[in-house]
Amino acid sequence: MTWAHVIDELAAGQPLSESEAETLFAAVFDGGVPDLELGGLLALIEQRPLSQQELVGVLAALSTRVFQIATPDTQWRPVLMPSYGGLREQPNLLPLLALSLQRLGIPVLVHGMLSGERGVAAAYILREMGVMPCASLAQAQQELQAGHLAFVPTGALAPALADLLALRVRLGGGAHARLLARLADPFAGAALQLVPAEHAQERAVLRALLCDVEKNALLFETRDGDPVVDAQCRPGIELVRDGAARQLFDAEVTPRCAHPLPAAQDLKGTARWISGVLEGRIPMPVPIANQFACCLYGTGYAQDINQAKAIAAVETGSLAAA
Repeated sequence: MTWAHVIDELAAGQPLSESEAETLFAAVFDGGVPDLELGGLLALIEQRPLSQQELVGVLAALSTRVFQIATPDTQWRPVLMPSYGGLREQPNLLPLLALSLQRLGIPVLVHGMLSGERGVAAAYILREMGVMPCASLAQAQQELQAGHLAFVPTGALAPALADLLALRVRLGGGAHARLLARLADPFAGAALQLVPAEHAQERAVLRALLCDVEKNALLFETRDGDPVVDAQCRPGIELVRDGAARQLFDAEVTPRCAHPLPAAQDLKGTARWISGVLEGRIPMPVPIANQFACCLYGTGYAQDINQAKAIAAVETGSLAAA
């Protein structure tokens, strides 16, 4: 397979086979494509959605280039949260969900960029709340084993993926790079992955992919690609397990009247607001409480979704969550 042949195939609108996609992205991740051809290939790939067979191949290439972390010694699945959101329309509430799970003893690993492109990155808010990025995977392993929340920068988790994300500055676009980052799995299938989709078509492709590769995941749509649902209007939330998808919550049709949220760009205000929710002084938005319940069920903390809803109602102080 020559780069000229692949470029011709993509330019003609031909999808790649699973093996071709794996070979191509293995070379991309390893820096084996010359700059000129790399720019052309990525530009052509960005022009259309990746098919399911292409995603399976790309995921196979990515999986061998993500450093692995041992599953913490607990009875519950760890929760894996990717932090690669784009344009911020709402405050970044990833730390709220992550810390709510962590204080119940559920291991939580967040991975993502250390800076926000056009908004407040989760790393900023976590730092404001005393959670510092891990300098290495060994440190992340220690934090998880000690029952702490761990944030791992992309560069420490998957250098090849960090390099691909960095190309967005030079080439623009980057939707596929963000999608791949959301699928990175350092636990080799042992975690509950939170997988946000940016639109209905992407959600359908991801559902088929997650079922095909038998991942354990919560799948839902978000407006900015964050692994936390809209705090004012819950999307449908599905649990993917053992090759099948099950709807846990239906999508809300209209936004609910909720407690006022902090401004999207207010770093310190968001950190204070999250602290207020964790301390019980501010009610947790019901959509996030619903997602919290889904996590309890998906990790095995609760035996069924009804028990998970009841625990969430007690933990969040919101009867509506049940």
